[in-house]
Amino acid sequence: MTAHHANLINALTLMVCGVWGYIANDFKSLTALIPVGFGVALLVCYGGVKAQNKIVAHIAVLLTLVILVALYMPLTSALGSGDMARILRSVLMVATGLLALVFFIKSFVDARRARG
Repeated sequence: MTAHHANLINALTLMVCGVWGYIANDFKSLTALIPVGFGVALLVCYGGVKAQNKIVAHIAVLLTLVILVALYMPLTSALGSGDMARILRSVLMVATGLLALVFFIKSFVDARRARG
């Protein structure tokens, strides 16, 4: 897997899980749409990450880090709620974010090694 594939998976997961959470809360919780916004932003970065544009890749990493930090409280809250769908959504978003972060770091290390 490459960084741009991991970024795409993360973006799509954030968008799907965010919309799922919004619908599950009877369209009342606008905060459930925050991951959707981050997913859209990461999707916009996809082309640049695929083209190995360093600036766009760093923006995508920053967005991924911000959403991972932001998902900490919803994850702890979901784990305490006992709602399996809520837990699944939170765990999926965190897992794909961590996966994307790992592949971003791997691509940065590989690029540095290629330069000498």
